[in-house]
Amino acid sequence: MRKIVLSIIMALLLTAGAAGCARTETSEEKESSVSEENQGTEEQTENETNGPAASDGAEMQTEDPEMPTRVIEDGTKINMYFGDTVVPGILNDSETAQALIEMLPYTVHMNRYSHDFCGVMDDPLPYKEEDVHYGWLNGDIDFATDADYFTILFEDEESSEQYGYQVNIGVIDCPLENISKLTGSYDVRIELAEE
Repeated sequence: MRKIVLSIIMALLLTAGAAGCARTETSEEKESSVSEENQGTEEQTENETNGPAASDGAEMQTEDPEMPTRVIEDGTKINMYFGDTVVPGILNDSETAQALIEMLPYTVHMNRYSHDFCGVMDDPLPYKEEDVHYGWLNGDIDFATDADYFTILFEDEESSEQYGYQVNIGVIDCPLENISKLTGSYDVRIELAEE
C-alpha cells in the first residue's frame, strides 16, 4: 500500500515539475484533433494543427542567441525585481499588456521552472482571442490564459509550440542569462521604469 501511495505522489510531482506553468494538450486531445483535421489531407505540421504560433507576425532577431528573439521597438519600459536583481522589460501595446500597466506597481510570486519563471496572478488579465497562440520566443513575457499565469520564458522556444493558451505582452530587455541564471522563488515586483 505504501508503495502505491509513494508511486502516486512521485507521478504527481514529476507531472507538475515537467510542465512548469504551461499547459499541454493530452495525447488523447492531440490525437483527436489531429485525426479530425487530417481526414483526407496530407500530413500537417504541428503549428498548422495547433493554430497561431508565437513567431507569427513577430519582429525577431536571430543573430545573437544570448538576447531575446522577439524585438519590440516602441513599448512601455518596466523593471521586474527578483530580489536584488533587476530584469528590465518592454511591454507591447496589446489590451492585455495595457491592463497590466494599469495595475503597476504589481507583485506576483514566481517560481523557476525548466524554461521559465512563472506565477499565478490574483486577477486575470483581459485578452483578445486573436492574441492567443502556441509557444513562445526566448525572452517573451506572456500571460497564459488557462490559469492566469504571468510568465517570463527564457529557453526552449524551438520545442514550445506544444504549449498553448499564451498571450505575448512583452519581452525582457537584457541578455537571457540575466534571468536564466536565477533559481528559486521570488516575490517579483513589477513597476514602470524611470525614463
